[in-house]
Amino acid sequence: MNLLIAGVTIADPNSQFNQQKCDLRIEQGKITDIDTQLGVLTAVNGDTVIDGSGLVLSPGFFDLNCSIGDPGFETKEDIYTATAAAAAGGFTGLAVLPHTKPVVHSKGEVAYIINKAKGNLVDVLPVGAVSQDLEGKELAELYDMQQAGAVAFSDGTKAITDDGFMSRALQYAKGINGLLMVYPENKSIAGKSQINESKNSVLLGMKGLPALAEEMHISRDIFLATYHDAPVHISNISTAGSVALIKKAKKDGVKITCDVAAHHLVFTEELLSDFDSNYKVKPPLRGKTDVKALISGLKDGTIDAISSQHRPHEIEFKDVEFEIASYGIIALQTVLPLLIKAGLDAGQIAEKLSINPRRLLNLTVPVIKTGAEANFAIYNPAAEWTYNADNNFSKSANTPLLNKKLTGKVTLVYNNKQLQSYG
Repeated sequence: MNLLIAGVTIADPNSQFNQQKCDLRIEQGKITDIDTQLGVLTAVNGDTVIDGSGLVLSPGFFDLNCSIGDPGFETKEDIYTATAAAAAGGFTGLAVLPHTKPVVHSKGEVAYIINKAKGNLVDVLPVGAVSQDLEGKELAELYDMQQAGAVAFSDGTKAITDDGFMSRALQYAKGINGLLMVYPENKSIAGKSQINESKNSVLLGMKGLPALAEEMHISRDIFLATYHDAPVHISNISTAGSVALIKKAKKDGVKITCDVAAHHLVFTEELLSDFDSNYKVKPPLRGKTDVKALISGLKDGTIDAISSQHRPHEIEFKDVEFEIASYGIIALQTVLPLLIKAGLDAGQIAEKLSINPRRLLNLTVPVIKTGAEANFAIYNPAAEWTYNADNNFSKSANTPLLNKKLTGKVTLVYNNKQLQSYG
């Protein structure tokens, strides 16, 4: 399908056309022409013409932290529903976590995901487990998984608690130019916590998870990364203290990167006052000071990327008492509206959601330029829409944003010579 996109604003810091209104022609999967003189490019026979007035065109979004449940937990989400939700949210690439059944801890599981996702508009890239069965005791088959197509290594939502094991894992990953993406939580401090430790947790009568648990774990990983001169990526940071630790470590030359989940840039612990389990996430929703620090950390470069932290669950895991509900929300379709609500502009969204996630994984970064393979999302930053059961493409519905009016809507995605549009 050939496209002519007229008068769209490009948001791509790597493009010479960044922040300019342009006409673009797409032919057989490639950007064949871009012109800032609107109206110079005209439609020819067979072109699909798209009016880009008021719309933003960005390199396709890429998610560093997505759970899909496939294999083994397909009742939560499978590859087909996850990619459908991803495309509707502007994502043309997903790094999927290994906490499935079986765990993605050998080349066989990596090959399964790659083969099942072949031919999709959305690129699905497996993240292999760091440890066998996510137990944090023995290294998984890191090299074999990397050779089979794993783009990084993580134990998903499980923190690596054994310091010696983490040290060995970093050393081994460095030897194969692999990246460890680790969840930061000191389990002995965290215990069986439910929400952020604060006056709010006392008021609600629930055990609080102190910021200390996250920050102690990050401090350990900073020491180990320094000792081995090895890269480490911290997933889903949530506190002001974490931002400060990582900012200093970067200044000191430590090879550390991090990301933040979109909902931690908007939601705060006050939303838990009516015990809505759809707001139960891990790390927990924090205070306003933390949210302010996270947004500041994004803007000053301390935080490298934004992730969805997509965690689908069946209704019986969420529509229960708060104390026994599972952690997590579905998020692929709501990342963009949350970032707009957080005050990020189109350039910052492209950098943190499209460019940096791919750079961290040493993947090809799509650029909006003549001759490039077409990989982009188009969205209307001002469009209001209601997220509901009819337009939710996920298999699950565990989100506090269902039936809420949101601002910022993806209208079209293009990748792998495939197009999907949304009214």
